[in-house]
Amino acid sequence: MKDPRDVIIRPVVSEKSYGLLDSGVFTFVVAPDASKPEIRDAVEAIWPGVKVSSVNTLNRKGKRRRNRRSNTFGSTTDQKRAIVTLAEGDSIDLFEGA
Repeated sequence: MKDPRDVIIRPVVSEKSYGLLDSGVFTFVVAPDASKPEIRDAVEAIWPGVKVSSVNTLNRKGKRRRNRRSNTFGSTTDQKRAIVTLAEGDSIDLFEGA
């Protein structure tokens, strides 16, 4: 089994993800080869006492960026994101150190 911290890389910080926090939906950047059962097990292992009801994943292609000096192109990294819905009444305190 993989280490849960290798599956869940970091939470997504955006307006849309903040809006979903109240309804028990959390968004994470995950490892590109992580499957839905691995993501579910990792969330339940990192935050004990939390029950995951569903996991949705999406792959985001990196954006193309232009280098002004040498007139070449590069790109930002591709990301896999997981949208994790928790069971009714469960919650995760993502920013307890802030």
